[in-house]
Amino acid sequence: MSKVDLRFKLVRPLDEAIWERIAAAHGIYGILRVLPRAEAGELEVVYDASRLTAEEVEAELCRLGIPIERLATTAQP
Repeated sequence: MSKVDLRFKLVRPLDEAIWERIAAAHGIYGILRVLPRAEAGELEVVYDASRLTAEEVEAELCRLGIPIERLATTAQP
C-alpha cells in the first residue's frame, strides 16, 4: 500500500450537506481518511495510490458534490 495525502481548498464553508458528502467519501474504495480542516478551509484526503490516482480521488469527491480545489500532494513514508 502506498499512502498519499491530497489537500484541497474548500470552496464553500462546511455545512450539514457537505458533512454528509464527506461521510459518504469514506465508503469509496481506496480512500483511507477524509479530514476536514474547517478553520483552515481545507480538506485532507489520504488514499491508497495502488488503488486510485489523484485525479480519480478528485473526480470522486467532485462527483459527491464536495466543493473543492486541489492544493498540494505529498507522499507519506
